[in-house]
Amino acid sequence: MTDNPIPDAPLSASTQPGRVKIRTQPGRLMIGTQPGRLKIRAEFLRVAAKGRKAPTHGVVLQALPRDDTDPARLGFTVTKKVGNAVIRNRTRRRLKEAARLLLLDRPVTGFDLVLIGRNHTRGRPFLALQDDIRRALKKVGVL
Repeated sequence: MTDNPIPDAPLSASTQPGRVKIRTQPGRLMIGTQPGRLKIRAEFLRVAAKGRKAPTHGVVLQALPRDDTDPARLGFTVTKKVGNAVIRNRTRRRLKEAARLLLLDRPVTGFDLVLIGRNHTRGRPFLALQDDIRRALKKVGVL
């Protein structure tokens, strides 16, 4: 294995797709399951139409169970009501990081999840945003 030039950056394992090595401390590696992504509009619409919804102060979560044990697939969206493209992208990045850290501790399998950023998402403290996602996951029965 080659040395990672950035000590805190994730290292990906090419031998097992869907698995990622994550450096937790200098010299220690932890293997985790990397969630997939929802990218096609039809997938977002299917989750919105058939899934369960859990609105919280900072985020709306939509969850649809699947008939497999693969890692959860995540989709992120932020509407134009939130702001211009720069603000929407920043809000989306905050959602992605909050979900990544939460799912690193508690991996979820067999679900398609869509996180929808609200106007309150961009100014919400990060720990409160993580708590909102955790409560929404419990509300729909994922955790």
